[in-house]
Parts: sequence; structure tokens; C-alpha cells
Amino acid sequence: MASLKEIKGRISSVQSTLKITSAMKLVASTKLRRAQTAIENMLPYDRQLGAILHNFLSSGVTVESPFTEERPIERVAVVVVASNSSLCGGFNSNVIRKANNVLEGYAKLGKENLLVYPVGRKVVQSLNKHYALTETYKMIGDKPAYKDASALAEHLMELFLNKEIDRVELVYTHYKSTSTQVVMHETFLPLALEAEDGKSAATSDYIVEPSPEELVMRLLPKALRMKIYTVLLDSNASEHAARTVAMQQATDNANELLQELNLMYNKGRQQAITNELLDIIGGSMK
Repeated sequence: MASLKEIKGRISSVQSTLKITSAMKLVASTKLRRAQTAIENMLPYDRQLGAILHNFLSSGVTVESPFTEERPIERVAVVVVASNSSLCGGFNSNVIRKANNVLEGYAKLGKENLLVYPVGRKVVQSLNKHYALTETYKMIGDKPAYKDASALAEHLMELFLNKEIDRVELVYTHYKSTSTQVVMHETFLPLALEAEDGKSAATSDYIVEPSPEELVMRLLPKALRMKIYTVLLDSNASEHAARTVAMQQATDNANELLQELNLMYNKGRQQAITNELLDIIGGSMK
């Protein structure tokens, strides 16, 4: 059995850890509330923009855009969104595992034809040994800003339009709730535009200038820029949710361990007192 001094040292160490995890949970919770507000404010706008596109498509408007062009896949860009720091449970490892699966699916193209855009230092640390990374945008996920997201979207659109890449994939984490985050894999380009089944748009209720076709063409680049921004906000909220849960679990574990150590310390102290009393009684009887 460990000595009382050793147990007391362990108790002190666990108490210090408990203070750290409690503080980190509080910070993560505060950041989560801000991230939740940001994504909840953005989603209605993003969904409404998508609804406008679907409404025009349902009315029979034909969209011919270079952003929807399907062509043989020879070069692929994969945007992987994780975090800059750890202590967030399986948040980073789940994203990186999914990214590896996606990249392995394109292994036949050769690594020279795979462009990886990491968002977050953890992605860089995990993938730089196996793939050539474009690190220009790696820091934009910590505090997502529309300007940075737009720059990344513009860069990807330019590569696609110039036929330097034939497909763009997104790997990120979708925030559902504080306890639930889902790793997503989506195609960013070419853009798949399909009318929603069972829905028809009453475009006669609107006066569209200069034409529905041109309006849709103007909306497409905006929708693509908004998609990247929404993904960054979504991932940011997921990160803070995962860290909040991880720090709560660490705090709970520390409290449980502290209770066990206190019980062990009290038992040891009681045993020491009992032994001293026995020694005193034994000595007095001689």
C-alpha cells in the first residue's frame, strides 16, 4: 500500500488537474455558445439561398454552368477541416481518419494528382508525411471569417474553371448537438443542381431581372462561397462542443479519482492511528 505522503501527493496532483480541466471546460462552453450563435444565424441564410436555386430549377430553368461540368477525374482537391489544438476527444482523429479514407479512394490517380488543403494544424501534422499539402489556408478555421472562406472558395473555383482540378471534396465535422457531431464527406465541385422532388416553384409570383437563368448563374458563385463559410462555422462549433464534452468527462474522472484517493488516505490515516494506539497500549502493559 502507498504511504500517506505518496497518497497526499497524488491528491494534490489530481486537484491541480481538476482545476485545469474545469477551467478549460468553462472556456470551451463560452466559445461553444458563440459558435452556436454564429452557425444558427448562418444556416437560415444558407438554406434560403439553396431554396431559391431549387425553386428556379423546379420551374424548368436549364442551368448550364462551368461549375456543374462533369468531366473525367484526373486531379482532385480535398479540403480537410479540423482544429489547431487537441484536448477535444476524437474530434481530430475522426476527421483525419475519414480524410485518409477519401484520399485512399483516389490513390490510383497518384499522389502528385491529389491536392490536400488542410484547415487546422492537426491536419498538417497528420497528413504531411504522406501527401503534399497546400498550407495557405490552414489557420482560417480557428476564428472563421467570411473573407478567408471566400478566398479559399475563389481559389478552388478558379482551379476548377481552369481545369487544373476536376473535383473538389470536403471533409469536416457537422454540429448536431453538444453531445453529437458527425463527420461529413461532400462534393464541393462540380456542383450538383437538381430540382427537389414534389416541389414546384411559382415563379410567376416573381418578376426576375434580367432573367431567371442569369440570376441562377450569379447565385452559384455566391452559394459556393457561402458553403465554405458554413462548413468552417459548422466545424468550429463541433470542435468546441467536442472539447466541452471531453473536459467534462476529464473533470468527472478527476472527481471520481479524488474521492478514491481521499478514501484511501483516510483509511491509511485511520490505520496509522490504530497502530499507534496499539503500540501505546502494548507499551503500557509491559
